[in-house]
Amino acid sequence: MQRAIRNLTLFAILAVFLLALAGPAQAAGWANPDLLVDADQVKANVDKPNWVVVDCRDLKAYAKGHIPGAISFGNRCKKVLRDPTSRVFTDTSKYEKLLGKAGIGNDTHVVFYYDGLGTLTDATVGFWVLEYLGHDKAHLLNGGLDAWRKGGNRLGKEPTMKEPKTFKANVMKSRLASMDEINAIARGQGNVQLVDSRSGKEHVGKDIRAVRGGHVPHTTINASHIDTLKQETNKKTGKMAAVAYLDPDAAMKHFGSLDKKKRTIGYCQTGTRSTMTYLQFRLLGFEDPANWDDSWRVYGSDPDSNIDAPNGPQYWNFAGANKKIKKLEKKVKKLEAMIEKLSAGK
Repeated sequence: MQRAIRNLTLFAILAVFLLALAGPAQAAGWANPDLLVDADQVKANVDKPNWVVVDCRDLKAYAKGHIPGAISFGNRCKKVLRDPTSRVFTDTSKYEKLLGKAGIGNDTHVVFYYDGLGTLTDATVGFWVLEYLGHDKAHLLNGGLDAWRKGGNRLGKEPTMKEPKTFKANVMKSRLASMDEINAIARGQGNVQLVDSRSGKEHVGKDIRAVRGGHVPHTTINASHIDTLKQETNKKTGKMAAVAYLDPDAAMKHFGSLDKKKRTIGYCQTGTRSTMTYLQFRLLGFEDPANWDDSWRVYGSDPDSNIDAPNGPQYWNFAGANKKIKKLEKKVKKLEAMIEKLSAGK
């Protein structure tokens, strides 16, 4: 009897220990996993009339090979779905015409995909824009074309055109952070979490991509979008490196300390990288996430904006850039002269 009790006690202790180990992994799972799809789901639904799979690369890459049945907007998603200054369109009728012509209606499941780290944020721009427009059936193929190929699937070259549908926007203003909102945060007002998705060097003002470098005062955390992705060992270098897969453990490592009930805004240089951060917030179950589309390119170039940096705001080296431009102009002139001589010699 005593041996049985002792065995039960040991079993109970072991069970508690195993639950303790399992707890963090379970806690780090996606709260909204349906926002992501895998290759099998895409394969099963790509030809259905209420599904549209969008290749977010440029038309040249699409023509070389794409998921059979996928469409192209004719260019990279981040270029087609925003204006030339990388801002979201204020005229929603442009989206209604574009999406409707592409075969996307209000009842259509839309899957965006990409090919590696270079075009991942094109796909997340697509996801965020559709959510901003009030569409509740936007998804991302996690892993993009890499996941498609690893699933044993081939690429096709035949272009796909879907039957036109009617798309009506129902703009969700809360998903787009305004400059007024950011300025209030910079003054220490409001109960909002602000996340800088740029690199650490951009955050502290060492990598300047606007008139001035640094970050918005009262930014809650700096988490480079690359660091929040799944990490795998690089076969060539043997070092850990980011791969283009959204991973709950990697995301929780950076965002786990944030309050999911608070309004939470992501920003970067052009509001592009931070669309991936927005998607991660949605996946993790943040109740009021947003993307700041203006981001640092606008804020850092405004002489009246407040900027935080270890050594004060650093200004972009315009003089140095002008010198480099002049050197390039001289090299171009020399090359043109050489080409003229060669042409005359023929």
